[in-house]
Amino acid sequence: MKIVALSEVPHHATQITDWLWQAFGDGTSREFYHSIVRSSLNGADFPVTFVALDGDIPLGTVGFWRCDLISRQDLAPWVAALFVEESARGKGLSKALQQHVIDFAQQRGHDKLWLWSTFGGYYERFGWQYQCDALEFPDVRVKVYSRDL
Repeated sequence: MKIVALSEVPHHATQITDWLWQAFGDGTSREFYHSIVRSSLNGADFPVTFVALDGDIPLGTVGFWRCDLISRQDLAPWVAALFVEESARGKGLSKALQQHVIDFAQQRGHDKLWLWSTFGGYYERFGWQYQCDALEFPDVRVKVYSRDL
């Protein structure tokens, strides 16, 4: 298994878009996720999408985003849109994807990362610290976590 930037394997962009839309797109159009994925292909600092591959088969994805929570634009950067294909779950891939973004952020001089989740008890296992509750647009209460790098 290897983790690479989506820009290295752009032929997987449609699959990543579909995963994100299906996993996180409640009330949001597929086009919204397509625009994020497409933006990550242009080589800018943000967003960056990573893909975990077994050979050339995508198993999961994670993003490195400037902002993933409109109500907390004062916080940056973010681990975002972490998704692992159901058949690949329970094998440490989520941890590997998180660590990949942590390493990537450190290499770029960041000293802290943020993420949010609608549930608690998962990210704490990977060293994330609960910071506060916040609102995901328009009115979903979420938990905000940080991790010093």
